[in-house]
Amino acid sequence: MSKSQRLVQLIMRINSLKSFTVQQLAGEFGLSARTITRDLQELSELGVPVYSVQGRGGGYRLLQERMLPPIAFTEGEAVAMFVACQSLNNLSALPFDEGAESALHKFYHYLPADVRERIDRLKQKVAILSPNRTMNPECLRTLLQAIMIRCVVTIGYSSSQGVKERDIQPIGLYASGGYWYCPAYCFLREEVRLFRADRIRSAVLNEAMEWREEADRWDLRNRPENVDTNPIPFTVSLTRSGVRQLESDEWFGPFLVVQEDGGGKATIRISTENMRFYADHIWRLGADARIVEPAEAVEYMQRKLESLKSVYDTNE
Repeated sequence: MSKSQRLVQLIMRINSLKSFTVQQLAGEFGLSARTITRDLQELSELGVPVYSVQGRGGGYRLLQERMLPPIAFTEGEAVAMFVACQSLNNLSALPFDEGAESALHKFYHYLPADVRERIDRLKQKVAILSPNRTMNPECLRTLLQAIMIRCVVTIGYSSSQGVKERDIQPIGLYASGGYWYCPAYCFLREEVRLFRADRIRSAVLNEAMEWREEADRWDLRNRPENVDTNPIPFTVSLTRSGVRQLESDEWFGPFLVVQEDGGGKATIRISTENMRFYADHIWRLGADARIVEPAEAVEYMQRKLESLKSVYDTNE
């Protein structure tokens, strides 16, 4: 085995260990303790975060940020990775700090010059746009960390009743329409609820509370409208133009029923507290969509219309 191959295998092995000794690695690799010590020193100089633990029972440990071994990419894979990372730039907040930008910089820097030139041509030609929403990136990072280490989170959640404290067990994170969503088990309601990340005002890890294994089996691929155990129907009637605008919509598209005249209707089931969110989503369609139910959504739209009418009232 060449030295470079040995170093790569050594990185992979120590990545899988919380702590290790030179003698342990020497036995596994069939090498002398002196050779392993030199290899560890070389990995440290290359940036692998290995540090020694002094005293009885000491040895070596990796810092929390572990290193991954080199990975070979084809040109097509490199382009796909670059476009995927670039698309994150259009989200106003991310659940990881500078990780994406740092990884993209390293990835781009070591590409062959001709591949970098081709990718440069794509920078202003390919974009995945997303509405700009205001939310707290620190809260997103806490939620992501909680999912990775399986820890309950105490959040301050804003609703129509004000900001209230909740203990939740995050199940996952996903972005849609510029918003981040966190389906989570709510210890107050004793069921899985869908939380809008922009409404989370604070988030702190709560290691004192026990992680519930049964709640962790919930599948993130479930449709968000199925999260609430007591959802209400939200029905919208559409013109032909409205159908075209909603047929690819993430929320309403899968439930769209097209009629013979080209118009249509869609009914989804939603949480009561998210009623205004969906009503505002339909508002952008103007006269091409009419909310049929619930009555609260119809009244909400009527109030919006009255408010808009007053802005343009020519008698004032």
